[in-house]
Amino acid sequence: MSRFNYNGKSLYYEEHGDGTPLVLLHGNTSSGKMFDPVVPSLSRKYRVITIDFLGCGRSDRIKPWPDDLWYEWGDQVREVCRYLSDEKVNILGVSGGALAAINVALDDPDLVNAVIADSFEGLEAVPSVTSNIKNGRSQAKQNDSFRSYLESIHGADWEEVFDSDTDAVIRHALNIGAFFHKPIEDLKVRMLLTGSLEDEMFPNGHYCDLFKNICGRTAYAQSYLFEHGGHPAMLSNTEEYLVMAVDFFSKDNTC
Repeated sequence: MSRFNYNGKSLYYEEHGDGTPLVLLHGNTSSGKMFDPVVPSLSRKYRVITIDFLGCGRSDRIKPWPDDLWYEWGDQVREVCRYLSDEKVNILGVSGGALAAINVALDDPDLVNAVIADSFEGLEAVPSVTSNIKNGRSQAKQNDSFRSYLESIHGADWEEVFDSDTDAVIRHALNIGAFFHKPIEDLKVRMLLTGSLEDEMFPNGHYCDLFKNICGRTAYAQSYLFEHGGHPAMLSNTEEYLVMAVDFFSKDNTC
């Protein structure tokens, strides 16, 4: 359990195991604790690094959250990786963490060996998805078990964290739209796109269309879709997912 100074704010991270660095990036409203079920297995093969993005979990709070949230998350990842490792890292990002992971790969390919991007929205914000997030989160806050979960990972100010995250998602969709500063054609590292056909976050066929689009625009991308499971695919197909992830990361970075 350690802390890194990022622009005057304390960013919390943890390291487990030895070997090639594998950075796990959590999604929106969550924290590095979401990876607790998979860290023991992955840390037998990798030096696993989990991060709580600023504003989340055990990291310092920020206000307001930036409009360009997932690009800013990518900056946090880059700085932590440069601080912790002299070698290329593998990155596995989930949902919003997948967007951050792709930003790192696009902007700093010399830092990255390979990326897995799991269960994410796309290349730009989708209005219907943004609307569903806004409405769904309002309802989710009324669920006692969900409220307890958020409090367990963020603490007593969980509602402020949750609302700040939601506000940033909506402002990004209104003011920016694109998740990345560079076109996906600029990708220079191997990337595996993953998702579940039953993911309740997105419309039917979302991943089929998205992954076909991305893989058609860069030879560095490949995809795998799980027939069953919810959001994210990594935690709803854990055993199969970890085997696939280890196999993907073990290959050399050639296209």
